[in-house]
Amino acid sequence: MNISKYKHIIWDWNGTLLDDAWLCLKIVNSLLADRQLPEISEDYYQQTFNFPIIKYYQKLGFDFSSEPFETISTEFIEEYEAKRHQCELREDALNILDRICQSSLTQSILSASKSSYLLQTITELGLQQNFTTINGLDNHHAFSKLEVGKTFIAEQKISPTEILMIGDTIHDVEVAEAMGVECCLIPSGHQSQERLSACGVPVINHLSELF
Repeated sequence: MNISKYKHIIWDWNGTLLDDAWLCLKIVNSLLADRQLPEISEDYYQQTFNFPIIKYYQKLGFDFSSEPFETISTEFIEEYEAKRHQCELREDALNILDRICQSSLTQSILSASKSSYLLQTITELGLQQNFTTINGLDNHHAFSKLEVGKTFIAEQKISPTEILMIGDTIHDVEVAEAMGVECCLIPSGHQSQERLSACGVPVINHLSELF
């Protein structure tokens, strides 16, 4: 996969650049155990995880008639924020971001994470200078980043055909299609390679394959 034919790269954050699937699984199992629900395996997580998060939680057995989704979502994000410093960038992420910065391409972030949390994490890692914009949601419930993506595209002076989105979930493909841009996926542990390969877009195993 050669990204030199594009003018702009849109990165997903969680999973794609930040290796955090292991932490998400750990927290979800903690939430399940606290409610006397069966914990899930890594394989089941990869076969089940999807957006919007509320539907994924329903599949896991959370009962929103007795406990609002917002309560569980807030509990998850509080635990995630307390432990996210344990997550590292994916292998080659720094090198790839630097190489793109040194090229004629620009790059941005499009995430289903809350904007304030997203910006704080990226700033703490010293990466904010790599991106022209950092786009997230105005809440931490991870419903969808589709509308944010469409707004971003409408504001660009670059043709959608010259933009590549790089993500790690089926939702990234859905968002890319809605924006009219091409998409490339990389397995991160959030969804299985089998599910990603069925999307019909290029799938790479390492970020280094982008050059």
